Amino acid sequence: MKRRLVLVAALAAGLAGAASAQDATPGKGAAPDATAAPKETGPQDTASKGTASKDTVQPNAVQTDAPPNPTTLLFETNQIGNAPVGQALNYRYTRFSGIEGAPFGPPIEDRIREEVSAGEKPDTRNLRVEMFSGERRMPTATYRDFPGNPVLVRFLEHHLEDLAKVLKGNPRYIKNGIRRALRESASVTATEVDVDGAKKPGWRIVARPFVDDPVRDRLRGFDSLTYTFVLSPAVPGQIVSIDARATNPEGGILLQETLTYEPNAG
Repeated sequence: MKRRLVLVAALAAGLAGAASAQDATPGKGAAPDATAAPKETGPQDTASKGTASKDTVQPNAVQTDAPPNPTTLLFETNQIGNAPVGQALNYRYTRFSGIEGAPFGPPIEDRIREEVSAGEKPDTRNLRVEMFSGERRMPTATYRDFPGNPVLVRFLEHHLEDLAKVLKGNPRYIKNGIRRALRESASVTATEVDVDGAKKPGWRIVARPFVDDPVRDRLRGFDSLTYTFVLSPAVPGQIVSIDARATNPEGGILLQETLTYEPNAG
């Protein structure tokens, strides 16, 4: 448990920090193409690169004309401060891959649940995170006086571990690619999310870390990996959805991994 929590903290700090001067190189192993057709993502508008203010974004911050920096929104924001004490945040998790031989395993649909209690400060929370069920269930993790939403980092940690195994590569290389993309090339787009039947403002962050990677030929199609994060201060915990998707040139899904906030889940 202690080792996993150290990995989670290191991942959050690494993704939010500056890119390292020398990255590790990925392994040569990779996966074949898939054949299943992907779903289309929704339209985006008023896109802008992530180069705005470095100030911490508060839970109920009002959007301005200049979009915040992606790493500020994802890793330097008090996301959990608006989560009601005594309630739980529930997320639906799915993973599908159309790669022959199923290196990612069969399709998955499961749940992540965060129990929220009061922290020592009004804007922090204590969290108890239950990730998955049955034989996939991971050890319950606890966070004290935590301002961010740990579901973001838990999702990315799990994603990186599985992706590195399938590609037979170095997870540090993948992490550094995501980190650079969020710092240097990700787009931040104003969007709207549906909250209790009303439209509320939010942000859509899109990053494609490996589209111009110098060794993308070793990734066997995973240079198409696209990460889409949707956040809104109107949603408890602020994380609305995460989508990690890679497709082959024919449109087949190499991997689609999603996390979706479910406000009415039990």
